[in-house]
Amino acid sequence: MRKFLVVLDDSRECLNAMRFAALRAAHTGGGVQILSIIPPEEFQHWMGVADLMRAEARERIEAHFEVFAQWMRDKQGVDPELIIREGDPVAEILAQVKEDPAVGILVLGAGTDKSGPGPLVTAMTRSSGSLPIPITIVPGDMSKERLESIT
Repeated sequence: MRKFLVVLDDSRECLNAMRFAALRAAHTGGGVQILSIIPPEEFQHWMGVADLMRAEARERIEAHFEVFAQWMRDKQGVDPELIIREGDPVAEILAQVKEDPAVGILVLGAGTDKSGPGPLVTAMTRSSGSLPIPITIVPGDMSKERLESIT
């Protein structure tokens, strides 16, 4: 089964990327893999503090994931998989794509502010020529109705 890999973060545009991935997976018989990345700079403290911060970050990610997962299960009939990695976001996305051959498309949400689509979209498009899969970039301000009509 082909999987749509979508990145879960705290950005607003993440919501549209999640919707797109779930809708496409439901319409094509695919799956959704949700990747959340904990940046290494969050743990530049003493070992005990770093472990506590890591556990809190994982709990926050799992709670956030569960909201999206419940919607995907209830509304789209898709049961997503959660992957949590630690490190540089671009490196971790590339590693996940290479480690799971079922991942067929990377879905990213583009920011809507004047500074550009966001650091992740910018970095991944720079790497797009060497990626083994295509990238779908979903506009952050696209309406839910428009998303549904194109998927």
